[in-house]
Amino acid sequence: MLLSIGTIIVIDTDFTKDSEKYKSKVVDMGDGFVMVDYPTHIKTGKTAFFLDGTQLLVSFVDDLKMSYAFRTEVNGRLNKGIPMLRLTYPGDEQLIKIQRREFVRVETALDIAVENNGKISRLVAEDLSAGGVALNLPARVPFEAEDIVNLTIVLPFMNKEIKYVKVNARTIRIWEKGGRKIASLQFENIEPMDSQSIIRFCFERQLKMRNR
Repeated sequence: MLLSIGTIIVIDTDFTKDSEKYKSKVVDMGDGFVMVDYPTHIKTGKTAFFLDGTQLLVSFVDDLKMSYAFRTEVNGRLNKGIPMLRLTYPGDEQLIKIQRREFVRVETALDIAVENNGKISRLVAEDLSAGGVALNLPARVPFEAEDIVNLTIVLPFMNKEIKYVKVNARTIRIWEKGGRKIASLQFENIEPMDSQSIIRFCFERQLKMRNR
């Protein structure tokens, strides 16, 4: 099992606008669940008290220094000398591997508005990651390689929430795939909250594809 007793975990309340992060430790495990000590806020050190049913995102690093993440839900608490939270654990096969603290690139047909020199183009994404995006281009390309453009990315989440991410991006290259023109863009100076929203979307997308 990749997750073990003593593993330090980071808990992300990514369903909130503030995306608060907490640190905790696995103190016991069972079939389909893990027990963790009460999480403390990474910045303030204050103890968190999550209600049963609260959905969270957990990430951790295993003994081989590989990073993983999984969605979980608070479904109980216990006190055996130390207060503990019971979190659901989907099993190793449902873990998502994280690369360089970013989720891998996922294929997704998102609506993206591109502004360049005062002109706005409505395009569809080919794929997305926390570091950049690939766009399907029309016959008349609205920008060139090395251009810096303004993007508005529409992120629809599983809980029906919709997030609009606005970010500048540099056009790295324009190429062809199956007779279509594709532009690869790299985000520039993206806000941490916006990056976290994209990571969350990519995770949900991977989870959805895995469960098909």
